[in-house]
Amino acid sequence: MKQICSVPEEMLNDRNSIIVRTGFIGIAANLVLVAFKAAVGFLSNSVAVILDAVNNLSDALSSLITIVGAKLASKKPDKKHPLGYGRIEYLSALIVASIVLYAGLTSMVESVKKIFKPEAAGYSVVSLVIIAVAIVVKIVLGIYVKNIGVRINSGSLTASGKDALFDAVLSFSVLLAAGAYMLWGVSLEAWVGAAISVFIIKAGFEMLIDTLDEILGKRVSGEVLNSIKQTICEEEGVSGAFDLILHSYGPETYIGSVHVEVPDTLTAEEIDSIERRIASNVYAKHSVMLAGIGIYSVNTKDDAVKKLRTEITHFVMGKEGVLQIHGFRADLEKKTINFDLIIDYGIEDRVSLFEEIRRELVARYSDYVLNVNLDIDL
Repeated sequence: MKQICSVPEEMLNDRNSIIVRTGFIGIAANLVLVAFKAAVGFLSNSVAVILDAVNNLSDALSSLITIVGAKLASKKPDKKHPLGYGRIEYLSALIVASIVLYAGLTSMVESVKKIFKPEAAGYSVVSLVIIAVAIVVKIVLGIYVKNIGVRINSGSLTASGKDALFDAVLSFSVLLAAGAYMLWGVSLEAWVGAAISVFIIKAGFEMLIDTLDEILGKRVSGEVLNSIKQTICEEEGVSGAFDLILHSYGPETYIGSVHVEVPDTLTAEEIDSIERRIASNVYAKHSVMLAGIGIYSVNTKDDAVKKLRTEITHFVMGKEGVLQIHGFRADLEKKTINFDLIIDYGIEDRVSLFEEIRRELVARYSDYVLNVNLDIDL
């Protein structure tokens, strides 16, 4: 059986190599910054510079965890985990977010202590130059890591790059505080440290939320879904693609299912050929494996059914908040009507609107048994 993976194995290996290499560059750069900032902080008795050094240390640790996560996530599928280990990247990102959040909280505690028990700082021109150089390094590192993260769709690297750019802003605030102390003797150390802590906590919390969204299963972008549906509908005989569900098993690893509308005149052999071509084309163009392709049979032989479908579609789509009707199937002999209805999540009470539509349809078509389903807005 073909390996269930959204991209070829050699591309995955290349992606993991890029993550590891970029992670090591981040570790090296941050450790150098930690050494210099810690030295400046302790020599000048500056809590702001020390906390800035701690922030860089947490960045280095985050890069290390990202590397470990990428290595573990690259393990090949086995009997225990047939879909691979890609989701480990989400767990490593969760750990990184927790570390950043912890660093921010501890920094805040230390800053508040310094506010109530201030200690005089003592900067030198050399220390200011070191901080300025650190700002430039962080800007270069941040742009580099962020661009790579975007290019290979690595949430961890993208977040690290943004965090590095944000660190440059924080370090600049430390530089301003140091300049204010040297020029006017105004000590803003503890206050700047508290401000840095707030930003670190905010960054950690946002990283935590983003990672939890991935673990819970967030909506795939409409652009991606529409592109895949367009590829499916290019297949001859397919008039629509619905209920496209993509399950993420790590960045760049998707397996999914979809329903397609085909004429009711096709044979099982013809439908089988269509399904195989759809699966092959979607994998080739979008690197997504469709594990299941369901069929909606479209009536093409009975004008009465066509008219009924047109009437119901016109009525339902006239309701505010209704996005789509699909999977329509009517049997005039058995007096049954079946279809799925999608209502916008922006509607405050989707269930009430659905029940209202259903009641009106039952009243309009009292001779029929209506099986209407409230479908998911994917």
